Order: sequence, then C-alpha cells, then structure tokens
Amino acid sequence: MESMESVRSTTQTLLPLTNSDVGGQRYNIVPTFKSGYEVQMGHGALVQSILDKLTSSKTVMIDGFGGVLWEAFRASMEEHFVKLGKKVQWLAIDSCLKSPEKIDKKIVESLNGDDRVFGKKYRGNLADFFDYRKLELLLPDDSADLCIVYGTGAVLVNWKAPLVYLDVPKNEIQYRMRAKSIKNLGSEEELENYQLYKRFYFVDWPVLNRHKEMLLPKIDYIVDEQRINEITWMKGDDFRNTLDAMYQQPFRARPWFEAGIWGGNWMKQKLEGLPPEEINYAWSFELITPENGVVLEGNHNLLEVSFDFLLFHNNSKLLGKAAGRFGHEFPIRFDFLDTYDGGNLSIQCHPRPQYIQEHFGETFTQDETYYILDCEPDADVYLGFQEDINPDEFKQALLDAQDEGVEMPAEKYVQKFKAHKHDLFLIPNGTVHASGKNNMVLEISSTPYIFTFKMYDWLRLDLNGNPRPINIDHAFNNLYFDRKGDYVTEKLISKQEVADEWAGGRKISLSTHEEHFYAVDRYEFDEEVIVSTKGQCHICMLVEGQSVEVTAGNISSVFNYAETFVIPAAVKQYTVRNKGKGKAFLVVAYVKEEHC
Repeated sequence: MESMESVRSTTQTLLPLTNSDVGGQRYNIVPTFKSGYEVQMGHGALVQSILDKLTSSKTVMIDGFGGVLWEAFRASMEEHFVKLGKKVQWLAIDSCLKSPEKIDKKIVESLNGDDRVFGKKYRGNLADFFDYRKLELLLPDDSADLCIVYGTGAVLVNWKAPLVYLDVPKNEIQYRMRAKSIKNLGSEEELENYQLYKRFYFVDWPVLNRHKEMLLPKIDYIVDEQRINEITWMKGDDFRNTLDAMYQQPFRARPWFEAGIWGGNWMKQKLEGLPPEEINYAWSFELITPENGVVLEGNHNLLEVSFDFLLFHNNSKLLGKAAGRFGHEFPIRFDFLDTYDGGNLSIQCHPRPQYIQEHFGETFTQDETYYILDCEPDADVYLGFQEDINPDEFKQALLDAQDEGVEMPAEKYVQKFKAHKHDLFLIPNGTVHASGKNNMVLEISSTPYIFTFKMYDWLRLDLNGNPRPINIDHAFNNLYFDRKGDYVTEKLISKQEVADEWAGGRKISLSTHEEHFYAVDRYEFDEEVIVSTKGQCHICMLVEGQSVEVTAGNISSVFNYAETFVIPAAVKQYTVRNKGKGKAFLVVAYVKEEHC
C-alpha cells in the first residue's frame, strides 16, 4: 500500500473517512452536506458493484482528473478482482498520449516561456493530447473476464461501457505536486513547483474541466480518490440527485489553508482543528471555487467533489440571473488574508479587464475589496497614490528595490489608512494597494485569484528562501495613477449607509466601486432577518456574533462566526436567526442587477 507521507507534502490532514460530528458553535474546518444517499467505502465494494452492474458487457472505462495516482488505484482494484477470481485486462490510456514534444509544442503559447506565474488559458480539448491512431488500437481482449481502460481521458476510446470517474481535490493535487508524486498531463519532466502549478492552472485544469463537464451526465460511479488506500464513492444517479438537492438550501464549501511569508496567527488561534505545527496561516480558501471542493455525507461517510460540478450540472439554479453572463464560472470569492503578528502584503495591483483577457485568457478580472473582519489598533491598509505621485520616480524606486536592494519608502508614494473592524476598502482593477500587518481581512472579490502584480515586497524572500516574483512591467501597464489624493477617500473607502431599518435590526449597504460587478450588504440584527435573493446567488458570512440558524423552505442549517456559506439563487428567500448573545452581523455579497 502507498504511504500517504510519500505522496503528499503538507502539514494539513486528510479529509476524514467519516463525519466526526464536531460541529457545535465554532468554525468547522470540515463542513459537510448531508446527501440522503449512500456514500460507500472501499475498493472492494466498488469492484463488487461494477461486477453486479455488468450483464452482457465486460468492458469498463475509468476516467478521472489530473493528479490521480493511477497505478496505486489500479493495484488496489486488481487485488479485489483477483480475490473474486476475475482475470482483468488493464489498458492504460496514457499509452495513447502524443509524445511530450508534440504536446509541449501545442501548449507552448499558453505557458509564456520562463514567466514564473503567468500564462494564457489553453482553449483546446483533452483529445488534443492523444493520438487517435493509438486509441483505435486499444481493443478489449476477448479472453479476459473484464477489460478496463483507465487513466485521465479513458472515455476517448468511446466504448459503450460503465463509466467510473475519479476526482481529487485541487489542494491535494498541490500537496502531491510538492511531493513530486505527480506530473502534468502528457509531461515526463521533473518540473519545479511553480512550473507545475502554472501548467496545471493554464493548461491542465481548463482542459480537464471541459472534459469533466462533458462526462457528468454519463458518470455511473463518482470516486473520491484523495485517501488513495481507502476510497469513498457514490453511484452516479445518487450523486446527480445530491447536486439537485444542494440548489435548494444553503451549503458550505470545504475551506483550505496555506502559509505565506507575511502570514499571521489569527486563524491559528481562532480556528480549531488546524495543525498547530504550520509556521503560520496566510490564506484560507474559504470560497475560491476553482480550487474548492464540497464534502458530501451519506451514512456518515464523506466524499469530496469539486465545486464546479454544481456549475456544470445546473448553473441557472446556482447563479440565477447571473448565469447568462458568467456561465460555468462562479463570479464571487471569499478568502481570508491573515497578517496578525505577520507582515505587510506586497505593494500590488490587478489587471484591467481587457488586459487579463488578452494576456491571460480570463473572461473577467480580479476586482477586490478588503473587509476588515478583525484588526489590532496599529493596523493599516495601503490604498491609492499620494496626490503628488510621480509615476517615473515611483517606477525608479521600484526598480532600485528590485535590482539594487534599496528599501523603498512606500508611504512616499502610496497612501495609508487606519483599519477598523467592519471597514470595507475598495480595490478595483488597476488600483495600488496592500494590507498592512495585524489585519484579518475577509477579501470579497471577483473570482480570479492569481493575477497579482507585485511591485514591492519589502525586500524579503519567500518561505523557501527564494525571491518572490516581481511584475513591475505588468503593473505599469495597468495602474491608474489618477486614483490618488482625495479620490481615494471619496471613491475607494466604502460609504456605509442604512438601506432599511426595523425593530431590532437594520440593513447596511456597503457601497462598492463602479468597476465592481458585485454588491455588499450587511444585516445587523438582534433576533432574525428574512432575506430575499431576488434571483441571485448570495455568498454570506457571519462577521459578528456566535452563530446563526439559516432556514430555506423547511431545511435549517447552523453557521458559525467566520464561516462562508452559499445561498443558491433557486432559494427565493431565507430566514437568518441569531443564536448568540448580542447583535449578529451578516455580510452578503451578490452580483449587481445591472451586471447580469
């Protein structure tokens, strides 16, 4: 059996096999959605179910996402087939891949040479990576009891056969990447971590997501492969029925956590269950849907699948009015930036819409806001330029810092504002900004999340002792130097206005910039509030208080302080009841009507 330590490099623990029912009135790092259908466990049970399903046919296709440890899975399945006396012909689909040289030539434009961070999204399909002449030669052996084609892209053989699909979470893919236990699609090179991730993000994941979307209606078994030696799985119809149920009630994605050079200890101290040996926690992927999973629970067993299955299955029920514009891309993200006892973020900006489309292949850009969930009295936010900004002088100071190691006096060029709990700082594309230390930021943003052009990083190295990528040229192609002086206080610090008021509560509208396609509200209440979605998906977090009970129809769920949850657009209204002492503050973000 494979050792988990040998195939993943991280301090983070694996998803448990069963629900430990921790819950209670504290942040839960393993939120689950109770399916109502069976989640089954083990390779042996899957083997038996496949055999029971087969009648006249004796072929099976086992496809899956990139990052699956295919040979370990095949060996475990083979062991159980042998116990049952079955002779199996295993055909590896990767034998039909084009040569690495041909694949590299096809994707070269998407990888942007030696750039450490940025490429351009590949727009082709998985079939582009395979040699169809080889696929035609991959034929079942009539003498075998069972013929199984397996690997990423297995359905390209086009057999009429049951389909098993193996999913693996994006965080686990990155832990395996760091342990050098996996490679990119069609690659044989031992790449550096940044090269692996860049190719995953710009080539593998777009291709494999399109493939996954196409397969979803055809899946007979969905398998969570992350534990390697003890899989969990569901039957395809049960899985799709569970997705249907998720559109009718609130749910959480599974968050995951990462250290960083500027990271802090707020999450380490406040969020129970995180491994304490991690050096710090800089980020929490609360809801960054391209990399989050959702954990389904059936008969107490847990199975994680990628969030995007919800978009592929029925984006209209999830996104409502916004589905027409955003399609299968979830528009809004929530994540944490923790600098408590940490350091300042880099002085940075994000690309303008046309720039991100032309250079990186994204359909919309990385417009952000910083909601101050918590902070110390000395916490600040860097935002916008000083009134007397001289772009040429600023650029020279950045170059001197990068090339000569000369410390840059950031406040000479960039304004700095005191941070207070529940402030909202507005960071539309092209705006210079950074969080200072001793902030716990809830970043409410549009979903793109890697397009940060760092200009000045305080002359520090990353956690591995390497310089962090600096992107001065990209930044200067996107910065708005007229966002300076009084413009910043007038346009980039949210005006918080009472939009509605009732006995024991009120609704605060937190203004966002005209560039932001999303709105942010905060409900402050003693007992309860009824919220209408008006055909929009709501992304919510309790930012003050202990816990709330959220009821949609006849289904109720409890969410605790700092937990992100999603209200699908198919839910017309929901009731939020305060379960703690004092007022509850609930932040709600959604797409503006005029941007649908």
